[in-house]
Amino acid sequence: MATTRRRRLGPILAVLFLLVPILEIYVLIRVGHVIGVGPTILLLIADAAFGAWLVKHEGRRAWNALQVALRTGRMPTRELADAALILVGGTLMISPGFVTDVFGFALILPFTRPLARRLLASYLARRVSIIGAPGGPGRSGGTGRGPSNWPGGGPAAGPGDGQRPGPGTGPVVQGEVIDR
Repeated sequence: MATTRRRRLGPILAVLFLLVPILEIYVLIRVGHVIGVGPTILLLIADAAFGAWLVKHEGRRAWNALQVALRTGRMPTRELADAALILVGGTLMISPGFVTDVFGFALILPFTRPLARRLLASYLARRVSIIGAPGGPGRSGGTGRGPSNWPGGGPAAGPGDGQRPGPGTGPVVQGEVIDR
């Protein structure tokens, strides 16, 4: 099933790599006709400068939140998702054009990022359930939810005091080691 999804994803990415630059050029030409070439170039430069400042500002906030989560012993899932979204949003902001900047801003801005985070979590949950499904890649069976002996259903949960278990006190995960 995962192979089928990868086969479907390839043509979609190929179409996106063709359509997005064409759409960007079209929008740039339309904006240039409406406000002129000079203002369009200035708007692109201002957009890039604001995007760079925003990525720096939000990246610093995400880094500080990640450090706090690690210091307190909490699993930094939200902070890592935010960092990934800021990275992707920053990459979109680097590319010249207004269409990719709209998506980049949506991933970077703190009031739109929670929606993007939920979409990312939903996508990753589907991917994990496909990989962990019986007969899925890398497993001979199972529910896709992890071993049932994990406290709270996941490896990040620890004893009742909020601390993670030390070496040798956690669940045993069955698998094999492959040396390359």
